[in-house]
Amino acid sequence: MRKFAAVVKREYVQRVRSKMFLVVTIGGPVMFALFTVVPALIAGIKAGGPTRIAVVDETGRMYERVRDAFNSRQDEDVEEGKAEVSNPANQNSGDRLKQAAKAVAPEYTVELVPADGRTSDEMKRALDERIKKDELDGYLILPKDVFDGGEAQYYARNVSDIGTRAQVESALTRAVRDARLDERGVSADVMRAVNRPVNVKVRKAGEGGGEADTGQGFFIAFGAGFVIYLTILLYGQVILGAVIEEKETRIAEILFSSIRSFPLMMGKLIGVSLVAVTQFAIWGVAFAAFALYGAALLAGQGMSITLPHVPASLLIYIVLFFLLGYFIYATIYALVGSMVTTTQEGGQLAMPIILILVVGFYMAFPVMRSPDSTFAFWVSMIPFFAPITMLMRVVVQTPPFWQIALSLIIGFATVVLLLWLASRVYRVGMLMYGKRATIPEVLKWIRQP
Repeated sequence: MRKFAAVVKREYVQRVRSKMFLVVTIGGPVMFALFTVVPALIAGIKAGGPTRIAVVDETGRMYERVRDAFNSRQDEDVEEGKAEVSNPANQNSGDRLKQAAKAVAPEYTVELVPADGRTSDEMKRALDERIKKDELDGYLILPKDVFDGGEAQYYARNVSDIGTRAQVESALTRAVRDARLDERGVSADVMRAVNRPVNVKVRKAGEGGGEADTGQGFFIAFGAGFVIYLTILLYGQVILGAVIEEKETRIAEILFSSIRSFPLMMGKLIGVSLVAVTQFAIWGVAFAAFALYGAALLAGQGMSITLPHVPASLLIYIVLFFLLGYFIYATIYALVGSMVTTTQEGGQLAMPIILILVVGFYMAFPVMRSPDSTFAFWVSMIPFFAPITMLMRVVVQTPPFWQIALSLIIGFATVVLLLWLASRVYRVGMLMYGKRATIPEVLKWIRQP
């Protein structure tokens, strides 16, 4: 036991004291902020003034409607964005993206350009000249048959500005629709009231009128699976390198004279795993502090943000299945490291390991649709998929406890079996140099007493 602890301590201390650990630990939250907060801040920058649009109204009765449609669109976007922030109960991730877009909706100034006896080509040339002089950003030409399916034309300085293009199309559609309704004696206000969407709150049956389900459980399960994927992606190669480190330095003969293969490899696996736990604990604290600070900052601006509520039982299951998933795939990496002679060879065999985990993500979709089906039961018992599929079942429709316990028992038994196989391969493979072991050779090593 003392030798095993010495191996764990060496693997842990050696990696925690490295400069790369410090760089990755600090760089992780920084990169997270760069890819989440910074894009939102950049998107919120209102560069330049309002978008200036001229309208050529060949119908003679559409300009006011188009202008009002632009103005009402701006007001509705801002007010709806504020309402969605203050009422997060009905939000999902897509709603939050729409809310962010509405919060930075561009402003418009719309002006009417009279014909003054000019032909259509003369109007276009005059407006193009104004765009060149930076007096306009674009102009909209409404043909006389726009009510009957005629095609409006929008000329812009920046045709790549898809946001403005979408707003122009939306405003024009609303204006033409209101005009068509008015011709038929139907008030636009009446039609908008008729088409008002119905809000639906989804609640879990049998919960006695609890809080509405916003789909956060789905994202929690997928988030846990993604953390497993990220951990394996970051530390799989580290585990692989740790297992074959002594083989490349050719000191395995000395190590095997003082410690058996199983505790040596197990110590390396536990030591690297503790490094991963340390790093993710630091990231977790940083993320929690960032989330609380962001919620407090938004609350100070009058926006109410409700952090997701996760039951204690679900937290326990998340931790257990995270550990299960991590150690299953980490042990597979250790097994691969026992078979190869260099890290480069191990990297070539690592891709199928990640693909197995990705298959688990795809399995989660049919499981989510029918969590109590026979298919869902069996894929949640397969240890390579269980960290995602069983956790998805727990979140969507909690299965009987015996199924959860059976999945965990099978999973951790698989970890022990893989460790035993890896150690049997490791004790012989560590003494081989120059060639990668073949499958028949590996089977022979396992059978050796």
